[in-house]
Amino acid sequence: MFQIGDRVVYPMHGAGVIEAIEEKEILGQLRQYFVLRLPLKSMKVLLPVDNIECLGIRQIMTKEAFDEVFKVLQNEVFDLQTNWNRRYRANMEKVKTGDIFEVATVVRDLIHIERAKGLSTGERKMLTNTKQILISEMILATDVDESEADGLINAAVH
Repeated sequence: MFQIGDRVVYPMHGAGVIEAIEEKEILGQLRQYFVLRLPLKSMKVLLPVDNIECLGIRQIMTKEAFDEVFKVLQNEVFDLQTNWNRRYRANMEKVKTGDIFEVATVVRDLIHIERAKGLSTGERKMLTNTKQILISEMILATDVDESEADGLINAAVH
């Protein structure tokens, strides 16, 4: 169970800090909610305490995992799906897992495609969102700021 002050990742939204646990009545049902502050997006999210596992909430990466993420970013890209629609769906499934290494793979692959031939509008938006997820976790896991994290990601992808 998470506690106030824990740094966690909410898949599809990014990393944040649990600021409080509140009891609220929503749709006639009284439940406890974690109040998650996502600093990068200046957003506050209510997460039902009793559904936390279903939502895929997890602790942020360790500094050791941070090094592994950079290895993923530096890896070569192999056999990318040429059909952008299939590639988009496959990438969305990876992001939904909440696994930081899957997110890093999506970021790496989309940066490669963007550099080689450009991205569709949907994939460009996905790249922006997945980079924000990765950056938000990097900020909370290490002592880097947003622009430094973005630069590190771009420099790591060959």
